Amino acid sequence: MKPLEPPDSHLLDAAIGWLGLGCAEDALAELADISAANQNHPAVLEARWTISAHAQKWQEALLIAGAELVIAPDDAAGWLHRAYALRRVTDGGLSQAWDALLPAAEKFPAEPIIAYNLSCYACQMQKLDAAREWFYRAMAAGKKDVIKQMALADDDLQPLWTEIKEL
Repeated sequence: MKPLEPPDSHLLDAAIGWLGLGCAEDALAELADISAANQNHPAVLEARWTISAHAQKWQEALLIAGAELVIAPDDAAGWLHRAYALRRVTDGGLSQAWDALLPAAEKFPAEPIIAYNLSCYACQMQKLDAAREWFYRAMAAGKKDVIKQMALADDDLQPLWTEIKEL
């Protein structure tokens, strides 16, 4: 999809700026002024998803992620957002997040965050061998030191911290 053009691009930039300042209401106001034709642009949906996630409105975030997948199925963000929200919605959980994200690993083998999140989900489901395998895939796809530091600060991977420290 082509990039947004002014004035919508300026409104999106302003919304992202407000988000950076922690002002979700102001960000939503900027997004509301974006033209109707661009309300479903992937960048606009991503900003909306971020606002919903920060507010822990997981059902809303899940709906937005679904729209992201329809509009931009070849963008990993929608896949990640859907799984992240599925883990947190009332009727969701780890296994739903796992099932939703697993097909994305094949579709985006070079995306380290997909493998990383699958490692987190596996670890939390007590599937430590799978968690290790996905963690190694994340490090192979991304910057090893960055992935390692991220993991050592992530409680989801705490059962593997001793091993990760030695990598």
